[in-house]
Amino acid sequence: MKYENNNERFIVSVKVGPKGQITIPVEARKMFNITEGDTIMVMGDVSRGGIALVKADDFYPIMEGALNHGNKN
Repeated sequence: MKYENNNERFIVSVKVGPKGQITIPVEARKMFNITEGDTIMVMGDVSRGGIALVKADDFYPIMEGALNHGNKN
C-alpha cells in the first residue's frame, strides 16, 4: 500500500477484491468522517479517466446548491 498524506490530501493504493470491492483506508474514513452504514456516491467519468467517491450526506447539499444556483434569474 503506497501512502502519502499532508492532513488535507492523501494518495493511497488499494486492491480490488474478487467481488469488485475495495476497502476505504482508515485515513480516508477519519478525514471524511465515514462510518459503518454511511452511503457513498460513486461517480465515474471515462473522459477524465477516474472514479470519485463522495459521502451522500455531502453530495446532495452540493447538488441542491448547484441546481438552485442555476434557477436564479
